[in-house]
Amino acid sequence: MTAVVPGRAGSDPGAARGPAPEKSGKDAAPRRGILHRLFGAQPHGLLFSAPYIVFVLVVFAYPVVFAVWMSFQDYFFAAPGAVVDRPFVGFANYVTALSDPEVWRSFGNVGIFLVINVPLTVVLSILLATALDRVTKARTFFRVSYYVPYVTASVAVVAVWLFLFARGGLVNNLLGPLAPDPSWLVNSALAMPTIAFFVTWKGLGFYILLYLAALQNVPRELYESVSMDGGGRLRQFFSVTVPSVRPATLLVVLLATITGANLFTEPYLLTGGGGPNGASTSPVLLMYQRGIEQQNPDVAAAIGVVLIVFVLVIAAVQRKLVGGEER
Repeated sequence: MTAVVPGRAGSDPGAARGPAPEKSGKDAAPRRGILHRLFGAQPHGLLFSAPYIVFVLVVFAYPVVFAVWMSFQDYFFAAPGAVVDRPFVGFANYVTALSDPEVWRSFGNVGIFLVINVPLTVVLSILLATALDRVTKARTFFRVSYYVPYVTASVAVVAVWLFLFARGGLVNNLLGPLAPDPSWLVNSALAMPTIAFFVTWKGLGFYILLYLAALQNVPRELYESVSMDGGGRLRQFFSVTVPSVRPATLLVVLLATITGANLFTEPYLLTGGGGPNGASTSPVLLMYQRGIEQQNPDVAAAIGVVLIVFVLVIAAVQRKLVGGEER
């Protein structure tokens, strides 16, 4: 009688080796990795974000793609349902736009605006947010007070500023002989800086909230450590607060730049459409004038594409300089 030795010839392979081992985690990892990259760790989260994704695609992505297409066509408005020929013209619309002195002046105007608005927004926001974070009494009152102008309709706030900065307004009456002549909003040198101060004041509450949220994540032990080393409030601010909220600073800088580059309502209402003599005309306001008022939507689209490139370049430089990435 021959003994059956496990694992030898003639024996049952299945019985010899026992049940087949399950696939190791390494074998299953690629499949999980693909699903994770496609749908994230929580795929059902897409259901909650789907409305906003659709909103971005319809309101932002589609208009940008359509504007790029329009900028390369001889495009003009036609009656609904009319079939018209809109031939491809290459870079002709860009040549027309970039050879227009008013286009270059509008970009110069928004450059002046950004140079004033962005640093002022960052400095005032972080200072006020730091002060409000230390307030213990009437904290809600102060926070709401700074946020109210941001949620107030621009038309109503513009009416107040027109009253303040008119030729016979409150500001000129207070300044007396020091008041500029011509007045603020009809002065070629002061119109855009005045608009920059207005936009900074109106949007300050939103950026203060961003900094307040960032300050909640700064450990209090860091302030105590600096205080034990003899550091006062100023040293705590520059040694702890500023480095700790650097990602928020990058976000504020980018948002302020994008908002400023899309400036339209303020110069349109405050200076009557870019006055005096185009000193406060922004690229978006010029797009409206070229596309709607002068019926040249293809040239207006070319200006818009150039503006997008302009903002992307500035944002890339700001990201490099501010350095909000985690290291």
